[in-house]
Amino acid sequence: MEGISIRNLNFMGKPKSHASSLPPPFFQSKLLCFSLLYLLTSLSLAFYNSLSATRCLFRSSPYDPIQSPLFTYPSSYGEHKYVIPTHRNSCSSPVHFSDYWNVLREIQELSTLPPPLPALRYIKAKSQSFGGNFSTQNRVSYFNHSDDGIEVPCGFFKDFPVSDSDRKAMESCHGLVVVSALFNDHDKIRQPKSLGSKTMDTVCFFMFVDEVTLAALEQHGVVKSRASPESRVGVWRIVKVNSDEGLYENNPAMNGVIPKYLVHRLFPNSKFSIWVDAKMQLMVDPLLLIHALVVAQDVDMAISRHPFFVHTMEEAMATARWKKWWDVEGLRLQMETYCGNGLQPWTPEKLPYPSDVPDSAVILRRHGPRSDLFSCLVFNELEAFNPRDQLPFAYVRDGMSPKVKMNMFDVEVFEQIALEYRHVLKRSSSPAAEQGTKRRRVGGGFGHDLVVNSSCCSRCQNYLLEMWGGDSHV
Repeated sequence: MEGISIRNLNFMGKPKSHASSLPPPFFQSKLLCFSLLYLLTSLSLAFYNSLSATRCLFRSSPYDPIQSPLFTYPSSYGEHKYVIPTHRNSCSSPVHFSDYWNVLREIQELSTLPPPLPALRYIKAKSQSFGGNFSTQNRVSYFNHSDDGIEVPCGFFKDFPVSDSDRKAMESCHGLVVVSALFNDHDKIRQPKSLGSKTMDTVCFFMFVDEVTLAALEQHGVVKSRASPESRVGVWRIVKVNSDEGLYENNPAMNGVIPKYLVHRLFPNSKFSIWVDAKMQLMVDPLLLIHALVVAQDVDMAISRHPFFVHTMEEAMATARWKKWWDVEGLRLQMETYCGNGLQPWTPEKLPYPSDVPDSAVILRRHGPRSDLFSCLVFNELEAFNPRDQLPFAYVRDGMSPKVKMNMFDVEVFEQIALEYRHVLKRSSSPAAEQGTKRRRVGGGFGHDLVVNSSCCSRCQNYLLEMWGGDSHV
């Protein structure tokens, strides 16, 4: 009994006390601890993703190299003010990006290929107007481009007034170019985010500005001197456009249309382009965007569908109602012209085009005969009527031949790839603005001004009946 008691005392004494101070064997395995930590983290992320319905963009790897911001603005410039919030609560079309390094390699390889044939040929002539000011009949005659020998009107009937050094830099861009324009100091220059470490070596960034904008940039200390032959603001090379020399006088919006739709002519050696309105800020690397939305989809161009409108006439009514363009009579004439030349409201028969109205603030293109022809034809319509580029979109797209292959991606994706900011609001004293104010009062500004009192022979009557489901209130 005594031996047993001693053994019990030894077992229950100091050795047992020492053993009780150690962690349980379950927690002594480092591998097990790391495994549990990884599992809990994965479950948390999965739960977050299941609740975060607006998470539309996915990277294949969390280790893509992201550069830090390349430029710091003076505090007086206020480039990050007035962002427009989004309220989407669903995500129906996630975009999956390939690995950054694979994308970089593929875009570089595609950029070295010869241009696709047959290449468009352009009319070379002199005119009082930059775009040639062609009649409706002449413009329509170029929609069918079955004869590759026919030259197409595509602007540049006057010289585009930039410096020789800027022109040389534009012609030397051979891969992907990102283009924007800021005229009349209407917006702020914003830096794209999430750029990969090699993107600046592969992608060209050009911002076209006029004298008014350049003076404001100098005033805020964003650029050092307007007289400098080359200015950069972060990633952007600033290109001064002498807008009073051969362009559209007192019409900054139309001057901005030139780099927006004639980018393939300003950058004749680029294989891809991304247009970004000055009110937008890219949030995804442009290499990943052009690969995911254009190259991987095997299309000529990619553009977001409009968040609200499907039919062209809806956009035209909103343009008048919200005074986006002052000439209501001109809008009515434009729509009558389009209806008379075959424009129809959107129906499922137009698939794979899911809508007739885009949000054209971001346009991604693979330069080639189809996308170049589409851009030329749209530009001709904009010069003929007004710079509201959503109005001729479906008219040109549906009427042209060969057809352009287009990825009209979901609005949720658009809101993820770019942030939208409010315009800089200020009172303008230009003659065009004053004329616009007077004519707005005359026109009334209501969308139904386009369709009230339409006669029985209105060219858009059948369009409206079909769009409204046959209602007789037209």
